[in-house]
Amino acid sequence: MQLPLQAAENMILGQTQKGGPAAVMQSAAAVNERRGVVRHDDVTNIAKDQGVTIFETEVAGGHIVTEAVGGQVVGQYSDKPVDQSDAAAIQAAEVRATGRNQITPGGVAAVAQSAAKLNSRTMPDENKTKLADVLADATGKLAADKPPTRQDAEGVIGAELRNNPKLATHPGGVAASVAAAARLNQEK
Repeated sequence: MQLPLQAAENMILGQTQKGGPAAVMQSAAAVNERRGVVRHDDVTNIAKDQGVTIFETEVAGGHIVTEAVGGQVVGQYSDKPVDQSDAAAIQAAEVRATGRNQITPGGVAAVAQSAAKLNSRTMPDENKTKLADVLADATGKLAADKPPTRQDAEGVIGAELRNNPKLATHPGGVAASVAAAARLNQEK
């Protein structure tokens, strides 16, 4: 018998990830139920029939955890410490998502900037703030949100590249995630 996503996260990762796919799906289901869009006993057999998978990939000295339901990726996060290129990419993504020209005090981009600055003075990597920590519940923290487009992805990729001394994006990083979301939106 296949396990639901929340049970799979608990079993594989040791707990349900704050702001992760299971938490987001549970929250969305509760909102939809309150609005009368679905009933509590409305179910789909996708997880049961096609499965829930959680796997970890080692990439460039870091790890990327990927969660999928029915073969569709529903979440990806990295244990990579936040650096200036991540903060710049997050800022570009926030500006594009909200339509504002400045970052929101206490918002995702502000937290990322703070984390990048602190991380630059912190050793070892285990003590640094991770990308997954900064991006937990990012959508909920934004004052406004919109699905990313190809142009948004290009802007975020550019910001990450310009702020990385190696002139490269990070696998499973902010730019890669926005680009993947933009591709999915374009296919709709």
